[in-house]
This record gives sequence, structure tokens and C-alpha cells, in this order.
Amino acid sequence: MDNYKRYSLIIRIIEKLVKKESWCGDTHIQKAIYLLQEITNVNPEYRFILYKHGPYSFDLSDDLRSMRADGYLDLEPTYPYGGCYTIRKRGNYLREYYRDYLNKNEDQIDLITETIGNLTVVNLEKLSTALYVTKEKRDSSVVRRAAYLNRLKPHVKVKEAERFIKKVDTLLRR
Repeated sequence: MDNYKRYSLIIRIIEKLVKKESWCGDTHIQKAIYLLQEITNVNPEYRFILYKHGPYSFDLSDDLRSMRADGYLDLEPTYPYGGCYTIRKRGNYLREYYRDYLNKNEDQIDLITETIGNLTVVNLEKLSTALYVTKEKRDSSVVRRAAYLNRLKPHVKVKEAERFIKKVDTLLRR
């Protein structure tokens, strides 16, 4: 997928999250793109690794910096929580240019933004890590995947891990 099409996808996700009065910081964008890529047929082709707060893409982080440098996005500081992305005029033009592509994938984008729209950063970590574990241990039971998630992230209690794994299973069935 070319960079500008990816950029338009990021812009649409930010737009949808803002409409849901959600936070639009790095974590929300990272997890939204990860879930979109792994749950739907929309694939912006980012590589993710399991990192400190769940799946993370350094390439996506680079793209977000490039989008700011190229005038598509701004990152507004919001003390004490860090930055929140906003779309600049140039970003609106790019989104409009790729309108057909975005409209074709609107249902998948809506699924993801509705799923994460009101989640905290802590719960985004749990949900995205539950998906990561589920993708890695496809044939394992909920209990085994929850135990594995707990080994990877000891601060996530097993019962909480089970709850998020069940939520991921529901998303994957859609």
C-alpha cells in the first residue's frame, strides 16, 4: 500500500475517534491500526512487535512523524496526558483524494473505532495484547491464552486477560 493511502487511513481513524470524543494520541492510533490490520481485510502493511504497552509499529510511528512534518497532522500537547493528534487542512485534502478507498472500507474502520473509542490506554494494551496472543496461539483455549498473556504482562490478571480474550474472539467472529 502506498504511503499516502496509509496516511488517509490514519486520518480517517483520527477523524472517527474525535467524533467519539476519544483520545487520539500515539497509543490509540497504534492500537487502532493494529486491530484494523489483524481483524479486518484492510491491511496497511505495518510490522508490529510486542512492546512495552502491547503491539507497536516503529514504521507507523515514523509515518506519524512524517505526517506531522509534511503538514497532514498536528500533535497538540494536552497536559498531563501527552499529545493528541488533530487533522490539518492538508490532511483533509488527502482524505478527500482517497475518499473512494476510505468509503469502501468504512464498515471495518467503524468496527475498530467503535471498539476502541472509549477505552483507556490501559485497556487498549489489554485488548491489543489479547489479539496478539490469540494470533500467536490460535488453537489454544481461552484459559491457556489468558495464562500466556499473564506471563507476557504480569500486571494483567488472568481473569482480566480472559475477559479481553473473549472480547477478541467476538471481534474475530464478526
